[in-house]
This record gives sequence, C-alpha cells and structure tokens, in this order.
Amino acid sequence: MGKAKKSAPPKKRLSWPPSKERIIALAVGLCLLLALVVGAVLLRPEDGELTAAQKRMFASARVTDILADDAEPDDWSEGLRLGSQYLELEILSGPYKGAVLEAVNYLTAYSNIDCSLGTRVIVRLDVDDNGDPYVVSIPNYDRGIVLVGMLVVFGLLLIIIGGKKGIMALLGLAYTLAGIWYLLIPMVLKGAPSIPSAVLIAALTAAASLLMLTGFSRKTLCAGLGCVCGVAAAGLFAWIVGIITPIGGFNMSEAEELVLRAYDSHLEIRGLLVSGILIAALGAVMDVAMSISSACHELRTVNPDMTAGQLFRSGMNIGRDAMGTMANTLILAFAGASFNMLLLFQVYNYPMIQIINSDTMAIELIQSVAGSVGIILTVPLVSLFAALLMGRKRR
Repeated sequence: MGKAKKSAPPKKRLSWPPSKERIIALAVGLCLLLALVVGAVLLRPEDGELTAAQKRMFASARVTDILADDAEPDDWSEGLRLGSQYLELEILSGPYKGAVLEAVNYLTAYSNIDCSLGTRVIVRLDVDDNGDPYVVSIPNYDRGIVLVGMLVVFGLLLIIIGGKKGIMALLGLAYTLAGIWYLLIPMVLKGAPSIPSAVLIAALTAAASLLMLTGFSRKTLCAGLGCVCGVAAAGLFAWIVGIITPIGGFNMSEAEELVLRAYDSHLEIRGLLVSGILIAALGAVMDVAMSISSACHELRTVNPDMTAGQLFRSGMNIGRDAMGTMANTLILAFAGASFNMLLLFQVYNYPMIQIINSDTMAIELIQSVAGSVGIILTVPLVSLFAALLMGRKRR
C-alpha cells in the first residue's frame, strides 16, 4: 500500500466581512490621519513678508577647478588645513543651474570646508547690480545624497528584518515626525500652551504608532494609555521641579535667539523646556509601555485563568527589568548630548557647587530625571491597565 499523501495546509485568506477589531483599527487610523492633515492645513504659516533667511539663496555646486590654494595643516587645529582656496564652481541646482562661478573659500578651524576636485558643496548666492550671480560664501558640504542614502539603508534594514512590522514602524515614525513638524511647532508658534500641546501631540503620535504596529486590541489600548500617562507624569514632574528650583524656558541657551527672531509671534517661552522633555521621553516611555503590555497579553493568552492581581504582579516583575535599562538609556542619552559641556566644566575646573547650580546643568538634570520618572511610573500604570482590561475577575 502506498503512503497517503499529506494534504497541503490551507492558504490563509482574508476574512470577509472584516472583524470588528479591523474595522475599529481602520476607522481610528483614518481619524488620526485626518487629524494630521486638517491640523497641518489649518496651522500652515500665513503668506507674508519674506524673512531674512528666506531671502537668502542657496544652491548645491561642484568644484571643477582649484585655481589657487595656500591652506596648510596647523598644529593647534589637530591637522586641519587653515588658509584660503580660490575655486571654480559649477552650480547644480536653482535658477542659475549650469553657471560656472569663481569663489574664495576661507578655511578656519570652525568653518573648514576643505575642497578638492569634484567636492560637492552648498554655496550662498547673490546677484550684482547687473543681475549676474556671484558666490557670497561656502557654508557647508553638500551632504544630502549621503544622508538620504543613510535613511534608505535604515529603512531597508528595518523592512528586511522586521517585515510587516518594520513597514508599520516606519509609517509610525513618519507620522510622529509629521505631527511634531506640522502640528506641534506651528501650534506653539501661534501661541498655544506648549505643555498641553505637547501632551496632545504625544497622545496622537503614540496612538498612531501603536495602532500601526499591533492593530486595535486591548494590548494596544493598555500600551497607549500607559504611554500617555507616563509622558504626562514626566512633564508634571519637570514642571513642579522647574517651579521650585526655579527654572524655565528663559534659562535655555536658545531662548534669547527665539525671543529676538519670534518677537512678532505669540510664542510662549516658559513651557518650551517641559515640552521638549515630553517629546524626548515619548520614545522610551512607549517602548516600556508596549513591552509590558505585550508580555501581559502573552501571559493572558497562555493562561486565560490569570486573575487581575496575578497579571498586575507579572507586569510589575517584567517592568522592573525594563525600567532600569530604559532609565539608564535616557540618562545616558542626555549625558551624551551635553558631553561637550561636561568637558568644559573639567577644563575650567569649576567648583562642584557652581556646576550643580548652573542653569545648563540644572536643565540637563531635569530633562534626564523627569524622563526617567516617566518611565518608572509607566510600569505600574501599564500593569494596572493590563490587569483591569485583560485579567479575569475572581468570582
């Protein structure tokens, strides 16, 4: 007797009509996308007089010839060449594309665009009395191609390794960046309270990102609620400490420039510090919230008889492991961003009492500790939401 042939596993087909969860996820996703589009349209800047930055004309260019070069390496600049170059440049973009211009390129230790044949640079252009263009300065290298290539590699790695989840993660990241650029920043510039605005955008972006990653489910709901509450807790903590210290937005290094450049807008400086903390803590808080919610969901799937109390304790145990590493990550990220400042403190040999009480150090400490507090409080909050929404109640 011949062996019976194994039947091939049935192919998965899309169920129709779609499940209730898919319909809700699609509806919520469309609402979030509509909120982003409508908000971006309503908050777009009004057409008015061009700013000084908008009046400046920049273009990409390529070095076609080096007519003169007197730059030489210098010891104090660690081998950087200092001096000047006389270059011939071909304009590659803008209204004067194809024009060949000559320019002097000054090489200093802090503005060192050292060019060779074929180097792509960004040039600032202007026109003379006859309407002919000329190069004012060479402020930067043309890094656009390299940066776009870096982003493409990042996206491909995320898609290849993460598959469908990677694609959804990219879409969630795009939504988050769009929400910050097209909603949060215009809202703040138009005079909206920066802290409530940051909480609102954090809630929108967290909901969109989590919905794209996991769809609409109790797991997503627990992670979203915990994320919003954790971010709000971080902002509240920073706000309270800022009032007691006292410290606010005017202590930031960019405050003077913002006051000078945005004097004709309704921008409020005081809440910007806390708003930045909310946005900075969002990613780490979202990571912890989803990790705990996903783990609790898996535990509930394996053991449907888990009570709310058991699920809460399990979530707390899982969260304690993630809490320390994520808080460490956030503090080290802020420390890395302020590494040059710490070096200067050592170079000038400031006394510790001055270091601790300086505005710069206080702001860095508030940012890192407030974000870590948000992560710590996210653990019991997500565990509580998971216990309430997923756990089986005792009879």
